[in-house]
Amino acid sequence: MYTLSTTALEINITAKDTEGTVRQIQEVIGGDIEERWGEFTLTVNNLNAHGSIRFITFDWGVSLLEYDITFHKEVVLIMDASQYNPIHFAYCLKGHCGHRFGYQNEIHTLEQFQSVIITSTDGGYNYGYFPKDEKLEINVIQISRQEYLKKRLNNVSQLNEKLYQVFMDEDHERTFAYFGTYNLRLADQIGALRSVKQKGMIRILQIEGMIYQILSMHIQQHDRAMKEEVLPTTLLKRELKIIRNLAKKIIKDVSKDYCLDQLSEETGLTQAKLQEGFKLLYARTVTEYIRHVRLEAARDLIRTTEMNISEIVYSIGFSSRSYFSKIFKEKYNISPNEFKNRTEYRIEELVAV
Repeated sequence: MYTLSTTALEINITAKDTEGTVRQIQEVIGGDIEERWGEFTLTVNNLNAHGSIRFITFDWGVSLLEYDITFHKEVVLIMDASQYNPIHFAYCLKGHCGHRFGYQNEIHTLEQFQSVIITSTDGGYNYGYFPKDEKLEINVIQISRQEYLKKRLNNVSQLNEKLYQVFMDEDHERTFAYFGTYNLRLADQIGALRSVKQKGMIRILQIEGMIYQILSMHIQQHDRAMKEEVLPTTLLKRELKIIRNLAKKIIKDVSKDYCLDQLSEETGLTQAKLQEGFKLLYARTVTEYIRHVRLEAARDLIRTTEMNISEIVYSIGFSSRSYFSKIFKEKYNISPNEFKNRTEYRIEELVAV
């Protein structure tokens, strides 16, 4: 259970949107806000906090709010839902935080890697609790229902009954809280969102697309929970984190000669647990996952370097060019040479322009 000291720093939020929320946080903890292409970042480095809070507002009532910050005092956000009452799809990539509605006494903990969906009643209060001296990486997608439902493509009738009622509650008559199980697939997707390198309009468009993907993963998890289709696993949370870190390591060094025996010894997990974990997190066996990331790396090298196909084959850990060509075509429905020729042709066209 989340505990709170009596010296916590309280921040009253009466804003009408995400931007106003961050600016009211800034008034209390300090820092400076900078804007680039509609992406706003509050940067703080003082006795109250160190780090940043960024937000982006998109069309149709969708906004991103991300904390990458360490508070040096316990912080309580007291959010008045009469002015701004979106559906919050929250995820803790690092650290933990707490939440309760105004009518509750108990604080519910949002743990690391946990998916949470929350919304309040109109005129109600949300209380957000952030610990002292703990690095927080929290992703929150906020949806204003009235604006969101104006978009014809948002066919909320496809949702399960409980979420459908939440989206259609335009008058905000009911509270809703779903604290899901931990979800490491979301961690990978949110990690990718935080690592976007592009700039300007391309950056914002890429972030927006990834936000909708993250939103769909929240909804899918809730849907599975309502249907009692949560995937069973014998793995502990600690073991799943080991497998996720192993998957990252493979991506960083795709050319290494991996074998199941060696990976089992390196991680301290049995081969059965490794296979179970990779199937759960990535829907692939260990061997299928290694082959997948090698092919993805090969495609990037063909597109971005002047290496020939043979050089690429050996640089990603394959020993047979014919085998590589076979599985590349099976995956992408085009041969490596055809893909390379098409890529070079497009580059020549761009240069000519």
